[in-house]
Amino acid sequence: MKINSKLYHLLMFILFCVLFFVMQYASVGGYFYPFAFAMLFALAWANQRVWLLCPAYIIAAIARSCTFESAINALVVCVMLALPYYIHVITKKNMKKWELGIYALLGQTSWIVFSALSGLHPAFIVSNIIIGELFLYAAITIFEPIIIRGFAYKLTNLELVCGAIILMAISNGLSGFTLFGFSFLKLFVAFALLSISYTSKTAYTTLIAGVLGLGTLIGSNNPLYIAPFMLWALSIVAFKSLKRVYPFLAIIVCEVVIGFYFNLYFTFGILEVAPLLLGAIVFLFLPKKWYDSLSVLLSSGSDRLAVKNMVNRNREVLHRRLNNLSEVFFEMNEVFKKLIKEEMSPEEVKNLLFEEVREGICKNCPEYKHCHRTFSADTKKMFCELITIALERGRITLLDFPSYLTSRCGRVNSIISEVNTLTKQYKNYASLVGNIDNSKLLISDQLGGMAQIMKSLAGEVDSLVSFNSAQENKIIDELAYNNIICTDAVVFDKDARTIMASLVVRSEDASRPKLTDVVSRVCGSKMSAYEVYPSTRAGLVNVNLKTSPRYDAIFGVASQSKSGTTVSGDTHSVIRLDGDRFMFALCDGMGSGDKASEKSETAIGLIENFYKAGFDNDIILSSVNRLLNLEKDDIFSTIDICVVDLKNGIADIVKMGAPSSYIRGEDECKIIEGGALPVGVLQEAKAQTQKVVLSEKDFIVICSDGISDSFGSDGEMKDFILTIKTSNPQEYADKIIEKALANNNGYAVDDMTCVVVKIFAN
Repeated sequence: MKINSKLYHLLMFILFCVLFFVMQYASVGGYFYPFAFAMLFALAWANQRVWLLCPAYIIAAIARSCTFESAINALVVCVMLALPYYIHVITKKNMKKWELGIYALLGQTSWIVFSALSGLHPAFIVSNIIIGELFLYAAITIFEPIIIRGFAYKLTNLELVCGAIILMAISNGLSGFTLFGFSFLKLFVAFALLSISYTSKTAYTTLIAGVLGLGTLIGSNNPLYIAPFMLWALSIVAFKSLKRVYPFLAIIVCEVVIGFYFNLYFTFGILEVAPLLLGAIVFLFLPKKWYDSLSVLLSSGSDRLAVKNMVNRNREVLHRRLNNLSEVFFEMNEVFKKLIKEEMSPEEVKNLLFEEVREGICKNCPEYKHCHRTFSADTKKMFCELITIALERGRITLLDFPSYLTSRCGRVNSIISEVNTLTKQYKNYASLVGNIDNSKLLISDQLGGMAQIMKSLAGEVDSLVSFNSAQENKIIDELAYNNIICTDAVVFDKDARTIMASLVVRSEDASRPKLTDVVSRVCGSKMSAYEVYPSTRAGLVNVNLKTSPRYDAIFGVASQSKSGTTVSGDTHSVIRLDGDRFMFALCDGMGSGDKASEKSETAIGLIENFYKAGFDNDIILSSVNRLLNLEKDDIFSTIDICVVDLKNGIADIVKMGAPSSYIRGEDECKIIEGGALPVGVLQEAKAQTQKVVLSEKDFIVICSDGISDSFGSDGEMKDFILTIKTSNPQEYADKIIEKALANNNGYAVDDMTCVVVKIFAN
């Protein structure tokens, strides 16, 4: 491990020496040289080891110009880098970019003094410093994503521009020297153009060719290389869609044609082709993995068009399949409804049981003909009356028989026993059949509800998704400016009022407020994150955002169990639903204690899960009512539900046996009266539903009957609510409980629960 580390540091030191040596040659018109010191400070900012950078910089400066002034200038630059750097390390204080700029400026004091003494015009000195500082900023901007973040992230537009400036400076420096006629500039440019062409779009190749040519123009005031570089780029892109060997051959042939046929150079021979050939060979033999990493840096996002088209295609297929599936559930719903048996009328039941008694008891009686033929109508009437009493009361006794029958019938006891047995059996049978039919209705309701949900989902994916590539790129760029690394972004319109955005960012950036601020500004509406989950790449997470609804809500809950009990029969629920809806509910199990608590918890749990699944109000309450009706325990529950659509402020208030609710505005209080039977009483109980339009700062108050019964009337409670002046819903609920207890001298006559929700503009 130590040998590998030493070898790595040695290779890095050699690389730094070469880079600084090239930068020492980079100039503006040959008058001043601002690039080398800026490159040094930028590499230090990018976490490169200062103890390697400083010696490499000094060696490169002396190799470029072995003079006293050059050595002193390099030494001062390195001191003004190393000294502040290690001070910041020791004090554990992060260095700011503006501080680095000041240290770089101070590092030029020696050069400024020597330049002033030599008579250099102040304008040149100032220009040198300004260009150096600007180049420092450009170098920092491109080194941060490449050196610190690595090759796994796409470069932003600003980073691409800064990268082009660095390439221009390198070509500037390389144009300043050759070795025995060997042009390192040609080697570098050939390799750069081939690599960029292979990993990015065509426009980048021609653009970089122009930038590299411009670098040589700035350094030497000679446009000699601009035309050849552009011709190289054109020859490369003409064959970029083929195998790598074809661009390799194309650039070599292009250079030979330029040199021998067009005679663009002052001199041209085989040696002038060698650098180009070497750069092309390096390009040809580098592994594909390296180019895959480079392609991530230079990706433009246009390659995602196929993915976006696939998304829309999948939505179309999903819409069709959901529609078909919903039709299946609708058909199953109808089938189950047809399986339900019609109940017999009371008269049919009496006739059926009468026939059973007659056949079982009276058939072999000597008086059969006398009773059931001569007096058949009276006998049947008498038996039906006995059966009616047994069905209503549960059994008959000797006292229920008319005196004329007991005096002449010898089988009275047998008739009593048979009627009681048959009516009991029928009740059990009727209950069983009723439960079966109730279960069938319950299943039918669920199938219908599933069909409606699928129909709704099919409607949601019916329209094509309209992606916004301009906003996606702008989000990535602005997040990078705020030091939030976003590797990918997708922005699309879900509907006319909702914009959706999905970002892939670093884990530590997911909760930063700047993220939502930037996305909101770019999308032109307030956005909020609603989902964060891990990405397939380690260290990254997906953050999904959408347009914030017009309203939001906060709530408060206060409760008090009945005096003398420890368990409350009231249960509440407050949850957010899909589609920017806010649901709160209160369930009051009749009575108090464990049984009432268990019943209300069951009801509220069913309601909560049904709403989460997406069922509508009618199906939810019908299903909950049927399920609780199956228990037959004579413990019922009242239900009070309010579902608020936060996008438009419309609330659905649903009540089954619940007391009145209240909506408190700024100047008035509206009573929402209760009604309907509690759940579990009847199989076909209907809920009372009312729509209400809410306004900003409205309070919605729902409470159990333990509170409402503590006030003389709804009007009295309304008057008290109007006296409450707090804007905090928790204080609101607490004050209502306190008043209800005070009305009963501090005694809770029943379980008391109050839920208060405040609506406010988002």
